[in-house]
Amino acid sequence: MDHNIAKLRQDYNLKGLDEQDLHPNPFTQFRLWFEEAISAAVIEPNAMLLSTVSNGRPSARVVLLKSLDQAGFTFFTNYESKKAKEMESDPFVAITFFWKELERQVRIEGKIEKTTDQESSEYFAVRPRGSQISAWASAQSQQLGNRAELEERTRLLEERFEGAEVPRPPHWGGYRVIPHYFEFWQGRRSRLHDRLVYAKTDEGSWEIERLYP
Repeated sequence: MDHNIAKLRQDYNLKGLDEQDLHPNPFTQFRLWFEEAISAAVIEPNAMLLSTVSNGRPSARVVLLKSLDQAGFTFFTNYESKKAKEMESDPFVAITFFWKELERQVRIEGKIEKTTDQESSEYFAVRPRGSQISAWASAQSQQLGNRAELEERTRLLEERFEGAEVPRPPHWGGYRVIPHYFEFWQGRRSRLHDRLVYAKTDEGSWEIERLYP
């Protein structure tokens, strides 16, 4: 290895994060930061690390946020995939956004629920046609013999749906993460980062507190 990993480091100097800067609603605060990430030309600012648990073992992968409202954070996937089976066995998940251009991270913990069939179908209808075909072609997370097999399945599906709309597969749809915890992290000099969290109370309000970095 050409580089000493232990010596790789980046100091953070862009901004601070004070309690008075936070909106009392964490969804609104997230939207403010998300809009700043878009303005800063962050590549795929909606990319989020989805962490799940199955039989006490963690699993994580990057998925794309596709909508956000006061109920939660929505993404779409194959209902027969590994992550879907893990969420079925344990509905508590975490999602993490990292916007390095802004030296920011947002951690969210919550419970998963499926979106309605209508929501899933409405989003599927506006996906690019190639992505619609791929939702049919991919038996996500199952063993694949070789790339040629996947390409042949795709070709046959393109022929099958030629000249017609591609319907949503029954095994494909959305999930919504309903948060009970947000952490907004702003990188600071010498690893003295700002960490401000929102924790949901039993009454449904949000309490804000600061954590040691």
